[in-house]
Amino acid sequence: MKKVITYGTYDLLHYGHIRLLERAKALGDYLIVGITTEDFDKRRGKINVKQSLAERIEAVKNTGLADEIIIEEYEGQKIDDIKRYGIDVFTVGTDWKGHFDYLKDYCEVVYLERTEGVSSSEARAERRKVRLGYIGDNRVIEKYRSESAFVNGIEQAGVFTEDPRFAENLEKGGTPVCSELEELLNDCEAVYIESHPSKHYEHVSMALKAGKHVLCESPISLSLKQYKELEDLAEQKHLVLMDSLKTAYATAYNRLLLLVKSGEIGDVLSVDSTCTSLYEINNNEPDARYSWNSICAWGILAMLPVFQILGTDYESKDMVSLMSDSIENYDLFSKIDFRFKDAVATVKAGKGVKSEGELIISGTKGYVYVPAPWWKTDYFEVRYEDIEQNKRYFYQLEGEGIRYELVAFANAVEKGKSDTSYIERNITEEIIKVVEDFYDNKHECIKK
Repeated sequence: MKKVITYGTYDLLHYGHIRLLERAKALGDYLIVGITTEDFDKRRGKINVKQSLAERIEAVKNTGLADEIIIEEYEGQKIDDIKRYGIDVFTVGTDWKGHFDYLKDYCEVVYLERTEGVSSSEARAERRKVRLGYIGDNRVIEKYRSESAFVNGIEQAGVFTEDPRFAENLEKGGTPVCSELEELLNDCEAVYIESHPSKHYEHVSMALKAGKHVLCESPISLSLKQYKELEDLAEQKHLVLMDSLKTAYATAYNRLLLLVKSGEIGDVLSVDSTCTSLYEINNNEPDARYSWNSICAWGILAMLPVFQILGTDYESKDMVSLMSDSIENYDLFSKIDFRFKDAVATVKAGKGVKSEGELIISGTKGYVYVPAPWWKTDYFEVRYEDIEQNKRYFYQLEGEGIRYELVAFANAVEKGKSDTSYIERNITEEIIKVVEDFYDNKHECIKK
């Protein structure tokens, strides 16, 4: 029996895919189709895959052309598969011509002509046309504009900022700047909001009332009541309202969560998360009013793994903040201790103070160590009592997770719902509740 193997993403399965599979099957007696995982696609630069792995497997299965379907997850797997399955012919489209010639040492390699005028990339771009505007006063806006260029189907609109110095820099770089928010909202379908947290409720509300989808940096608002109002408004208008925390979309971070939840380190008893940066601000400077305090800039991010691993049903919370004596509601450093029924967690966040920005998840069988800065990690370790069992994991991080977040947002816009967000609504609500307690002074304050 002559065995043939081929690989692909098979996103938005179309006639070109089917023709390629038909011709691959004609090369032998038994066709094995390898379908790539989302993580492997990301590492290959294909970050705008539309369908889930399960949907793509089902689509290929329904063609009736594959005798066997396997999953491609890692670099070098093709050689392993050819040896494991006793493959006689490896085949892919001519757009990869020459790329897999190294496989000729293991089997015959055949490049098949692709069907002209049919492309998944074109189909994705055609189906997802999101004109994205930007609201904010921070250089993060520039990062999002840059990274959105890698996401198929997102079009750039202008920027609305209330910071004249930031506006001047943008204009020098050729970025269109809108003098009024209404001007921007008239020129886009969706917005990314990175304005000061005290402005989030106002900006999100205006965008939703104008019929625009919203991706907003966390916290979406400074009170739970306001957030629920915004959620209700989004639902009434059938708009997407998504919480933006780019780390949630990073490959390494997601793999870490899966390992922990699978029981790799046993029962989790403690999560320790630290996020800090050396940043000093002078209250007399013009940018003082645009500066995020520690709880919003770092505390929210530090809380993310706590709530995603241990849940939001904690029994008690103790928060202590070292406050600035010159800027209102500005904490230089905050420490939060959470007590759960069977676990504890500690969160440290600071601007103007520096500590080891690591994440440690302690379990009954071992622990996960993520080195600083853990929120940008492409690497983590699982450590055990017997150090010979320790494991290291490496995953490529593109654009700090921003690209993947924008893909999820664009998918949500097309579907008209926020179910592609990696941050569950109860976590968004719990983060806002903690922030609200801070602003309501329901914590211990120490004046510097």
